[in-house]
Amino acid sequence: MQQVQGATAAKAPAGSAAERYGILERPDLSFTPAVAKETEHLYERVKSFIPAIEWPVFAPYVHAINRLKKERGAVILAHNYQTPEIFHCVADIKGDSLQLARDATRVDAGIIIQCGVHFMAETSKLLNPEKTVLIPDGRAGCSLSESITGDDVRALKARYPGVPVVTYVNTSADVKAETDICCTSSNAVAVVDSLESDTVLCIPDEYLAMNVAKKTKKKILTWQGHCEVHERFTAEELLEYKAADPSIEIVAHPECHPSVLAVSDYAGSTSGMIDYVKTKRPGRVLLVTECSMASNIQAEVKDVDFVKPCNLCPHMKRITLPKILDSLLFMTEEVTVDPAIAGRARLAVERMINLKQ
Repeated sequence: MQQVQGATAAKAPAGSAAERYGILERPDLSFTPAVAKETEHLYERVKSFIPAIEWPVFAPYVHAINRLKKERGAVILAHNYQTPEIFHCVADIKGDSLQLARDATRVDAGIIIQCGVHFMAETSKLLNPEKTVLIPDGRAGCSLSESITGDDVRALKARYPGVPVVTYVNTSADVKAETDICCTSSNAVAVVDSLESDTVLCIPDEYLAMNVAKKTKKKILTWQGHCEVHERFTAEELLEYKAADPSIEIVAHPECHPSVLAVSDYAGSTSGMIDYVKTKRPGRVLLVTECSMASNIQAEVKDVDFVKPCNLCPHMKRITLPKILDSLLFMTEEVTVDPAIAGRARLAVERMINLKQ
């Protein structure tokens, strides 16, 4: 494609991704018969969630994004909490935050578009230091990640000298750099048990730490960080669903309060929840997590009826098709990690990846 003319052809900042790769011309976003035909197979995946009358709005973006990512040599990573038109229509790699970053190391693409929140893009950059990592909206933060800073961790280490620090991957690179080893919701118990110390700092998710404490003999020290999506669920709310329909199976994420897990039929990580539904095929299921994940699973498991309490993550929803398109056109927003902390942060993630379980 040609370079943009006029205002959009302004010189990119020296050393920026836009300067390195160039700025592309904005494509025509008309819903033409050709666009309709080339995207109809994608609409089949999401027609249960996107009315036919709305598809002409989404389709031109889907078509343009899928064409431009090939031209750029880019790969799009989408977290399970992204909306169906992103997750099923433009994403190349899908999964939880760590799965996305790890899978990105196995592709040849030099550009990663991270459709998730900022700490996920940072983790992708840590594990792919030579690649260009972009996030369509740099304001896509995370209440859990923002609940703690590197200074907070340094203060904890001074207060509890010699106590190893296990940090959830849902944290900034600055926090990871102060960490002995990272963990995910699926391997937190194994990571904690791998350490020789009888006492472990498990931060920043208080509820995840409390749930880990129930499965280990080690003393767990916590931090009062929470996910604003998962902390809103209550056991009372779930019991009301059960009372209305005892056949419902409740599948919860360990970022929820322990009382929520206590009334659930299954509790596990994002990938564990997905595997449970796909394997068990419950007649009716209530996923106690961000509600877009239910839609994304339902598109693949049509014989399961999903009951959706529907707590949305406002940060995840900052990522939209128009912003993904702009990210590809203008190479924004590039995610970098200070070299002074990148090496130490990467080491904490790699220790977790390399842990034998």
